[in-house]
Amino acid sequence: MEKTHVAARMFFAAAEIAAVRPYGTGKVNDTFLVSLNGEDKQSYLLQRISSRVFPRPEWVMENLRVVCDHVAAKGEALPGRRWEMPLLRQTLSGRDFWRDPEGGCWRVLHFIKDSRCFEELDSVERAHEVGFALGRFHRLINDLDPRRLHDTLPGFHVAPLYLARYDLVRAAGRGEDSIDSRFCRDFINQRREAIAVLEKAADQGKLLVRPIHGDPKLSNILFDGKSGQAVSLIDLDTVRPGLLLYDIGDCLRSSCNTSGEESAASDLVFFDVDLCRAILRGYAAEAGRLLTTGDVHFLADAVKLIALELGMRFFTDHLEGDIYFKTAFPGQNLQRALVQFRLVASIEKQQKKIIAILAEMSNLF
Repeated sequence: MEKTHVAARMFFAAAEIAAVRPYGTGKVNDTFLVSLNGEDKQSYLLQRISSRVFPRPEWVMENLRVVCDHVAAKGEALPGRRWEMPLLRQTLSGRDFWRDPEGGCWRVLHFIKDSRCFEELDSVERAHEVGFALGRFHRLINDLDPRRLHDTLPGFHVAPLYLARYDLVRAAGRGEDSIDSRFCRDFINQRREAIAVLEKAADQGKLLVRPIHGDPKLSNILFDGKSGQAVSLIDLDTVRPGLLLYDIGDCLRSSCNTSGEESAASDLVFFDVDLCRAILRGYAAEAGRLLTTGDVHFLADAVKLIALELGMRFFTDHLEGDIYFKTAFPGQNLQRALVQFRLVASIEKQQKKIIAILAEMSNLF
């Protein structure tokens, strides 16, 4: 029997299971859709948490339980619209996850019905919903003590640490001398001094550590299949203590690049400031009052920095032989790095416009 079916039977009676098949395009965890027999034909997501990325998957599960229970206890309803949190289904023995004989950590989440995600934004209206989704999530967890959360990925989004890792890999002689690789090396070197901007601000007390999502990219936001409204922010594996600007910067980075993260034409990548404005308005209307003066001051820096950080991570992984991010073909992580660096360049050219957008909505912060 396939391992996935064995795992599924830890959560469902064998007779309940109609099918188990691969699902989604995630770069980290292995995900499968479990379809059940019966009248409602309910579906669930079965996932094997990547121990390569998350060395303590039990911490991931504990964080997920803390966040879901915290939000459920608040019981906040949204009049006139739908909002759902990812819900855990326990094993038949009453646990939140199952360990296979090799140590793999498996869990099951309720599949959020009648919803879909997008890899690219197609309108300012949808962009406004993206901002709402992140703002809604921040509002729901803002009063959760971050000390209750494990740091499942120490150093995640701490850009100076990614630079140090990149330098270590380069010093070890790993690399190549292609035109694209030289471009990436030069791009990073020209921006070294700006890489620590958020960490310095946090050390100086200008930015606060709070509970964050950690990976609120566009594809992690679900939209109602009929109304088009945002209904959930999923993939909570990276929930942890951090800076709100990590989340806002990552959301803007992924959503305002209309070419998508996997674009094969990196020279066409640009940052869409109209989408940026709509996302920030949606966020501010829902959670603008959560932002401190420091958050607003460094927000424009965060947009650029998160894209630069991800570009460094993709390029470093390429140099190390693609050991972190899943790839479908050789050179894919190099291609991904080029996309992020082109996006950074576009953000830099429009930095004044982003600052002006923030000034436009200062009354919402």
